[in-house]
Amino acid sequence: MRHRLLGAVPRLAAPLGCAAVAGAAFAYVAAVDPNRPGHYPACPVLTVTGLYCPGCGGLRSAHALAHGDLPAALGANALAVVLAVLFAAGWLHWTWRAARARPFTLPVRLRVRHAWAAGVLVAAFTVVRNTPLGAALAP
Repeated sequence: MRHRLLGAVPRLAAPLGCAAVAGAAFAYVAAVDPNRPGHYPACPVLTVTGLYCPGCGGLRSAHALAHGDLPAALGANALAVVLAVLFAAGWLHWTWRAARARPFTLPVRLRVRHAWAAGVLVAAFTVVRNTPLGAALAP
């Protein structure tokens, strides 16, 4: 049994390394409030065009998530919250597969239409959050 556990350590190096990097970035955003000016650069799309890009409010959303404030996180950037949940689920799946010495596979087979659908959803999110109808989606 001990040999089997020791064999899992190299397999878990990549998922745990990824978690360490993501965790460090998340901890930094949790500690350095993006709501206070001067800590992070302004969004270049917002600065140049005055329009919110799909990522606008993402740091504020991550900060709110780190402090357990889900309503504020969704209000800052709902798309970022959805992507954070998908990232966490993907990481858990990757780690589980690695621990069992199985190659990483996605639960569904991704096709070109999935990429197009994701692009359309991101574009729709961007357009709607820049209209009066989508004011609740604006950061």
